[in-house]
Order: sequence, then C-alpha cells, then structure tokens
Amino acid sequence: MTLERDIRKVLIANRGVPAVRIMNTCRDKKIKTVAIYSTPDRLAYHVFLADEAVHIGEAPPHDSYLNMEKIIKCALERKCQAIHPGWGFLAENPRFAEMVEEAGLIWVGPPSEVIRLMGDKIRAKKIAQKANVPTIPGLMKVKSPEDVLHWMEEEEVTFPILFKAAAGGGGKGMVRVNSVEEIPIAFEKARSEAKKAFGDDTVFVEKYIERGRHIEVQILGDKFGNVVHLFERECTLQRRNQKILEEAPSPSIDEDLRQEICYTAIRLAREIGYYSAGTVEFLLDPKTKKFYFLEVNTRLQVEHGVTELITGVDIVGLMFDIAQGKKIPFKQEDIYPNRHAIEVRINAEDPKTFNPSFGTITRLEIPQGPGIRVSSGVYEGADVPPYYDSLIMLVMSAGADRAEAIRVMDRALSRGLRVEGVKTIAPLLLSIIRHPDFIAGNFSTRFIEEHLPELISAFREKTADDEVLKIAQYVAEISALGPQPWM
Repeated sequence: MTLERDIRKVLIANRGVPAVRIMNTCRDKKIKTVAIYSTPDRLAYHVFLADEAVHIGEAPPHDSYLNMEKIIKCALERKCQAIHPGWGFLAENPRFAEMVEEAGLIWVGPPSEVIRLMGDKIRAKKIAQKANVPTIPGLMKVKSPEDVLHWMEEEEVTFPILFKAAAGGGGKGMVRVNSVEEIPIAFEKARSEAKKAFGDDTVFVEKYIERGRHIEVQILGDKFGNVVHLFERECTLQRRNQKILEEAPSPSIDEDLRQEICYTAIRLAREIGYYSAGTVEFLLDPKTKKFYFLEVNTRLQVEHGVTELITGVDIVGLMFDIAQGKKIPFKQEDIYPNRHAIEVRINAEDPKTFNPSFGTITRLEIPQGPGIRVSSGVYEGADVPPYYDSLIMLVMSAGADRAEAIRVMDRALSRGLRVEGVKTIAPLLLSIIRHPDFIAGNFSTRFIEEHLPELISAFREKTADDEVLKIAQYVAEISALGPQPWM
C-alpha cells in the first residue's frame, strides 16, 4: 500500500525554461518553490519567479546545477519535502534520485532503478525485446570494427549503419556509416564522443533507417500499477540529432498504427514497473510502416506542452500527484485528443550555423493571441550566459486541425516574436513551417540538412532600419510634408 505524503514546498533542481514551467504548476497547486542559481544566473527569470532562491555555486554546471550534495543540503535547510529535476542536468541521474530519497525527500519522477535500467541503452533494448516490443536490428557488443563487419555479413545488414553511445542520448556519440572504409574511423569517433559526454565509451551499432520518423508516446503511471498513454508526438525535425520542432498528433500515422504504437508503449511501461511521467521513443520506417523501439526518457520531456494542449492534462501537476502517492484520476478511455498542436524551440543560436549566441536580450516581444502558449525562461534585459543550454523559450500553437496550428504558428513567429540582442533560430523555424514539404507532412530526420540552403534563402532579416523607416513614414504622413517619393 502506498502512503500519501504531502508536498508543501519543492526545490527545483534546474534553471531557465524547465524551472519556470514547473513553478507555474506549483503556483496552481499552492506548492511553495525554492529556486537554485549559479553566479551568472543571479538575475535569471526563474530566480524572480520562485518563492525563495538560493545561490548554489559558480558558473560551471559541476559547481552548481550538477552539485548533488549541495542541492540536497539546500532542500533540507529550506525545509522542502521534495525535489523536481525538470529536464536536463540531473533529471536522468539514478544516483541523484537515490540520494534524494535517502535524504528523506520525495523524488518527483520515476523510480531510480528504472532510470538506471533505461539509461543503459543496451539493457533497455533487451528489456524491450523481452516485452515483445520491436527493436531495430543491431549488435549490442561492439569491441572492434571487425565485430561490425562480421555482424553485417551474418545478419545480411546493408549500409548505412549507425554507431550509438550505450550510456547516453541527445545525439552525442551517434555516427552514421555509409561504407566499409568508414567503419574504423566512425567506431573511434563514436567511442571518443561517448566517453567525453557520458564518461563511458561503450557503443553499439544498429541498422540506420533511411528517412526515419521519430514518434514518441507520452506515458503516465502511478504507484498502484495504473498506466495510461496521452497519445503520441512527432519529433522528426531535428538538427544535429536534436529536436527543434514537435507536433501532436503525428501526421505520419493512421488510427490503427496510433493504437498499436501507444499500447506497445504501455506494455513496456508495465514491464519495467514505471510510474510518473515518461516517454517511449520509436523510429518509424515510412516505407514499411514498421516501428522500432529507440529508448525510454525517464523524465519530463521538453515537448510535453503539445500533449497538454491536445489533451487538456497538466502533466507536471500529475507528476506531483503521483509523487505524493495519489492515483491517476482518469482512465484511458477518458483521454481523447481534440486539437492539433505544434511546438518550436527558440534557441539562442545563429540560424545559419547553429553557433551559440549569448549576451543581453535588449528587446523582447512574446507572441500572444488565440491558440498560442509560450514557456519562456527569459525577460527583456536578461542575460543569456554561455555556460548552459541555448534554449530560451518554447512557442506552441494549437488549432482545430494541423493546417490551423501551422497558421497560428506562422502568426506567432512572423508577427508576435521579436528578440534583439542575441540571435535565435526563429527565422529558420518560420522557413520550415512555410516549406511546402512540411505543410504536406513530407519530411524525415534529415529534412533540415537536406533543405538548409533553401530554408536560409527564405529568411527575411528584420533590422533596426526597418523600424526607423516605419517611424519616419508615419511622421511624414501626419505632418505637413504629406506622402514622400521614397515611401
């Protein structure tokens, strides 16, 4: 039997967009919030929004947002009952989840043993196979390039293939291979990237699905064994193996496939004893309409907002309820999506090169109006420091159908959003949603790299000169000068 425990105050072990998102739900639920901040984040938006804020360390993440002992000590000193990790940083660190519970605090997330199990991609794949979930043909133990060649011969696997880091995600340690000659270099590169990103150089290899599409299913489980899905999201549009645009429901699948993929996710969640919010990721082969298990994200996803928009469910709110020992308050048949939603990630990066852009936001206009939801981590005058993730804002649109959601997003990006002082990828996102192939739902994970020059050529650069000319035109029209030849 699960005892209910009350959360009256929570420490949010994060910053920026995820911290602010969680704080908004905490306000609704009358839960007091404690923010942590590093030295460069002392004037950050999440610091102002929290009920209390504590300086946690200097700029490098290991001194601040990754300092597990210090974060837990701070939660205990501030008399918190729980810690919510958001996404990124320590969200998928099983040791941190254990330490939180050992300290007598509530971990707002799935069990630490499940985080550990799913964090190892090789073990996760074996568990998926045991639960009768389809997986991509692959070789789990790769000790040398010869192993790969032997596997390809034996299993009759053709190029391209993909090396992946066993301990990680987020595109780190992933290297595509197109020929025999590339195997040794790709093997060493994948191991080196994996070691640098995750401290573990174990890699495995899989068949690369050409023009694959990323479909992920949002799941929720409680501590009583109830598991439901909140349908799927399409997360195919990526740059450097990292998502920049997501939508729900997926335009790639029909109703039969939707039911199959969602119930497959539930089957896996039950097999591993999952509770809290999580996501099961699949790769869909558009040619065969077969889907394959990729991984389980044992945390709140960046793109959870589009699922909230189509189902009307507050996923963060349910994470708190589940952590307190409450049952999921609805059954599967009660959830029915009745809208289409799109999310774009506004990263502080050069839209042509994806190089980080940091500095002070000198001007900020946030999109408003019907069908728009914004999760911002900044304000006008805020600094974007160079030490952390480049995400500054999530812009979401919703409509009765996909075409309407695209129209609303066009309005949000072209008319509503204005960021000055740092560069953002907003011009690229606007080019994508206006591209005929995107509108037709005809895209793959390689869409951006295949269309980049064409997408960049569609940028319309707004400059300060445009504003000056607009003001000059207005002044001339209302003054005695009247309309001028230059107008």
